Amino acid sequence: MIKLQGIWFSYGNENTGDELRNINLTIPEGQVVLICGESGCGKTTLTRLINGLIPNYYEGKLQGSVLIEDTNISEKPLYDIAPLVGSVFQNPRSQFFSMDTTSELAFGCENIGLSEDLITERMERVVSDFQISYLMGRSIFALSGGEKQKIACASSAMMEPKIFVLDEPSSNLDIKSIGDLAKVIALWKEQKKTIIITEHRLSYLMALADRVIYMKNGEIAEDLRIEEFKNIPQKEIYNMGLRSIAPITFQHHNDKILEKEMLELSNFHFSYEKIPTLEINHLKIPKRSIVGIIGNNGAGKTTFARCLCGLEKKSAGELQIGRKIFSGKQRLNQCYMVMQNPSHQLFTEEVMDEVLLSMEDDTEENRELVNKVLHDLNLQGLKNRHPMSFSGGQQQRVAIASAIVSGRSMMVFDEPTSGLDFRHMKEVARNLQKLGAMGNTLFIITHDPELIAECCNYFIFMEQGKVLWSGGWSDLNMQRIINFFEATQYMELIHR
Repeated sequence: MIKLQGIWFSYGNENTGDELRNINLTIPEGQVVLICGESGCGKTTLTRLINGLIPNYYEGKLQGSVLIEDTNISEKPLYDIAPLVGSVFQNPRSQFFSMDTTSELAFGCENIGLSEDLITERMERVVSDFQISYLMGRSIFALSGGEKQKIACASSAMMEPKIFVLDEPSSNLDIKSIGDLAKVIALWKEQKKTIIITEHRLSYLMALADRVIYMKNGEIAEDLRIEEFKNIPQKEIYNMGLRSIAPITFQHHNDKILEKEMLELSNFHFSYEKIPTLEINHLKIPKRSIVGIIGNNGAGKTTFARCLCGLEKKSAGELQIGRKIFSGKQRLNQCYMVMQNPSHQLFTEEVMDEVLLSMEDDTEENRELVNKVLHDLNLQGLKNRHPMSFSGGQQQRVAIASAIVSGRSMMVFDEPTSGLDFRHMKEVARNLQKLGAMGNTLFIITHDPELIAECCNYFIFMEQGKVLWSGGWSDLNMQRIINFFEATQYMELIHR
C-alpha cells in the first residue's frame, strides 16, 4: 500500500533537526503502524510525506520517492491524494472549513461531488461509529479541544479513504474519549484500512498496533512487531524517551500543602450563547499549590481557566487573596495562561525574543534567565529558530518558558504536556514543581495521568461546568482519581 524509498528530506538550508535521513519503509495494506519517538525526531515529517503535505504544502529538499499503490504521490496535487489518504492533525482546528459540526462532516464529501443521499447515509454511519450525535449541529467554536479532535477524526472518516494518517490523535482527549478513539481505530482495522499513527501516548495502542516504528534523529532506529515492542522492559521504554506502554498506577502521595492562606473564588459564572457553561458559587484553593484540574472533555475546565485569568470579559466572579479582591480585569495582571494550542500565543520570529516578550525589559540579566530556562527545557540550541517552524510539542515548551520567566504569582497551563514525550514531560513536571516552590499557585488542566502523578498536590474535578469535588491527596481523592483514569472500555481494550 505504502512504500518510501531512499527518502532524504530537510525543510530548508539550516540544520533544523527535523530532517529525515535514509528512510526506507514498506507498509502493507491493512496494517496498523505506530510511529513513536521523542519530540522533533521526524514523526510528523514522515506523515506529511504520506499524506502529500510534503511537497505540496511544506517546501524543502526531497530526495527519493513516496509510492501509494505504486503511484508516486510526491508528483500528485493534494486534491488527488485527499480521497485516498485521510488525515487528522495534532491541532484539529487547522483542518476545519465550516462554522458548525454537521457542515464540517459533510464538507469533504461535498467537495468531491457526492450526492446528498450518500452524504447523509455516510454521516449517519460515522456519527454512530464515533458516538458523537450530541456534537451534531453545534458551533465549532463552542467545542472543547477533545471534542474538536473527535470531529476531525469523523470528518476524515466521511471520505472513506484507504489510508488514515493520525498525528497524535489522543493529545487533547480524556480517557473516555481515548477509549472511543480506540474503538474507531479497531473498526477501521476490521475494515482492512491502513492506519499510520504518530503518538506519545502508547498504552491504548498496544492492543491495536501491528507494528512499531521507533524514530531517532530523523532515522528509523527500530522496526518491530508489536509483540517484540511489548516485551521491552518499561525502564528501557523510558530510556528511549517514550511514555509508559501500560496504564499509569497512582501511589499514595505524601505531599502536604503547608500554606494556610487560601485563594477564594466567588460567583464564577459564564454562559455561551445564553447556555450556562460555568457555575462555581464558592471555591477555596490553597496558595502555592499545584492544582490539577481534571474532568472529561467539555466539562468546562478551559472556560474556568479563562475566567480565572480574566480573559472572558462577560464572566462574573471575584478572586480574593488575603484581603485583596481582584475583578476579572485586575486578574489579567495576576495570571499567566499557557493555552492548549500554543501557536495562538507565539508572536515573534525567534524563540529568544518570544520568551523575552513576557518580561518587562530586555536586559542582560533577563537574557541570562531566559537562557537558563531554555536550557532546562532543551530549547537552548533552537533559540534562534522561528517558533512557528516547530512541532506542537516544541511550541508547547516555548510557551511554558515564557510563563516561567513572566514573574506572575498565578499561572494556568492548559494541557502543558500534550504532544510531549516522556523526557520532556518529566522536565515540564520538574519546572512546575520549581515554580510551586518559588511561591506560585499553579493550575494545570490535564488529561495526563503521568503528569498528575509527578507534580500535582491538589485537585479540582469538574463536570458540566461545576466543581464536583476538590482537595489534596487523601485516600478518598486518590481512589477518585484512579476511578476516573480507569475508563472501563479503555481498559478492556488494552487487556483484550
